[in-house]
Amino acid sequence: MAEEIINRVANSKLKVIDLEDYYPPGDRVLFDIKDWLLEGLVLREKEFRQLVSKHDWSQYKDSYVALYCSTDAIVPDWAYMLITIQLQNISKLTVIGSLNFLESVLYTAIISNLNISIYKDMPVIIKGCSNKPVPSNALVLLSQRLKPVAKSIMFGEACSSVPLYKRK
Repeated sequence: MAEEIINRVANSKLKVIDLEDYYPPGDRVLFDIKDWLLEGLVLREKEFRQLVSKHDWSQYKDSYVALYCSTDAIVPDWAYMLITIQLQNISKLTVIGSLNFLESVLYTAIISNLNISIYKDMPVIIKGCSNKPVPSNALVLLSQRLKPVAKSIMFGEACSSVPLYKRK
């Protein structure tokens, strides 16, 4: 007679947090302003303003936009602000920086609003592998938020987790 296989993880109090589940849907766009600069290096205000006013911003509808300059140009803050104003009410969010920075900003807001009371006095595993770009910073922020409430914090999978914290 074959013994019944029992999933001890499913029957345990262990809580698994997969940050991939919180990944905000929407396109990510890396917007390089170098093509709007003279020889990719010099911002000429009049020409820059014309390019901003004539650009089709509707293509960024419901996207997350990261503004950056891929050259060593010194770009004044107002230039990024001018673009951001154009993207207001079009993009979901606009930041200055890389796509990784954009994801970090998104996850900072998500983790700040996460209801962590459900993890009170519970052993928690923060899932490590994901198919979506979950920034390392999000893992750090989540572990900081969980430490005051969780009984223990682990990282990885239930079958092979790394212990990070255990309340004494």
